[in-house]
Amino acid sequence: MTTTAPQITATSVVSLTQVSRWYGNVVAVNDVTMTIGPGVTGLLGPNGAGKSTLLHMMAGFLAPSSGTATLDGRPIWKNHEIYRIVGLVPEKEAVYGFLTGWQFVLSAARLHGLPDPEGAARRAIELVEMTEPSNRRIETYSKGMRQRIKVAAALVHDPRVLLLDEPFNGMDPRQRLHLMDLVRRMGAEGRTILFSSHILEEVERVAQQIEVLVSGRHAASGDYREIRRRMTDRPHLFRVRSSDDRKLAAALIADGSSGAVSLTPLGLEVQAVDFRRFTWLLPRVAKAADIHVWQVSPTDEDLESVFSYLVTR
Repeated sequence: MTTTAPQITATSVVSLTQVSRWYGNVVAVNDVTMTIGPGVTGLLGPNGAGKSTLLHMMAGFLAPSSGTATLDGRPIWKNHEIYRIVGLVPEKEAVYGFLTGWQFVLSAARLHGLPDPEGAARRAIELVEMTEPSNRRIETYSKGMRQRIKVAAALVHDPRVLLLDEPFNGMDPRQRLHLMDLVRRMGAEGRTILFSSHILEEVERVAQQIEVLVSGRHAASGDYREIRRRMTDRPHLFRVRSSDDRKLAAALIADGSSGAVSLTPLGLEVQAVDFRRFTWLLPRVAKAADIHVWQVSPTDEDLESVFSYLVTR
């Protein structure tokens, strides 16, 4: 039987104002301003974008090098009271393998000084469906099981704010769907939830609001439809190989959907300004001109290219 999370009667808001964090000459987070309110927000960005640093500043484990981070209007850094209402699930394996899952979550309950630590630990473990393996040592757990027991430890004190760093990593499909459903339900109950991911589809399935972070900078903000549209509508660079590259290039240049077309030894390189029109036009132009298209492949679909485009918008 799965325990349902209790209804949250008070809500919290996390605010960042021109927050930066640097390590020597390395700037991890650069002048970020954002507000995270009740519901589920996805923090989207490629690996190394500064997502973990941002989450740790929100949780009070890192001090901003400049700017302010507040929870309900109160400074987060050196404010120990926030730990009563904030739960953090770090990406790194911050668990002791020699402990059982039960001992790990129970320790978290006792550290919070809860009046009934055993009951709180049991409810949190049930919530993430880890009751059966909870008496096993964590060192025997799979990556997905470790993720779920970390979530249980973060939920044991029933926090109003939950910060999750790449929480779905290592989970099998069933585990992922269960945790996604749990996160959605907790957001609907009034918690303020922020989770990080580098996978757009993952964020789309869970979050109502998306904040995009690229190279430490706040690149975009909106619901998933807006973020998806902005990513799709960016210029795309394609490599096209055909039976007559010169003839195909001339036909594409005549249409406004192609910003630049160049001949290379590997075929045509086409910058599609209007992505939708280009994908509609190419097969029709080729058919009308009796040209056989052998290959169409994107050359700029890596995550850094996709996200970096948003920074310049």
